[in-house]
Amino acid sequence: MDRKDKLPKPTDAELSILRVLWRQGPSTVRDVYEELSRERPMVYTTVLKLMQIMTEKGLVHRKEHGRAHIYHPAQSEENAQRTLVNDLLDRAFGGSAQRLILQALTDRKASKEELAEIRRLLDELEGKQP
Repeated sequence: MDRKDKLPKPTDAELSILRVLWRQGPSTVRDVYEELSRERPMVYTTVLKLMQIMTEKGLVHRKEHGRAHIYHPAQSEENAQRTLVNDLLDRAFGGSAQRLILQALTDRKASKEELAEIRRLLDELEGKQP
């Protein structure tokens, strides 16, 4: 099993930071703080501490660039999503992808574009089966 598969699941606050890093790319604490502050009031030192903890946990990597520290995610957004979905699938839905998808589509209205993409993916998956 690869190191990325063993990363701890991020908390909600850590996931907010990771979303910023995935969207903006490698960033300083100040960059992340400013982006998060647009959504809700934040304290700089809280963001700093969270990012230090995330470094210790292996969720982000830090490189020194002069006096600034540049942070980047340890794994791609897709890999993190896959890990979180698989965990949810196992814990809440007993491993049933059908139950997960039906619950998701029942609880939130999907747009026409999303439904078309889901249909395309299902058609593609059916085409791969013997």
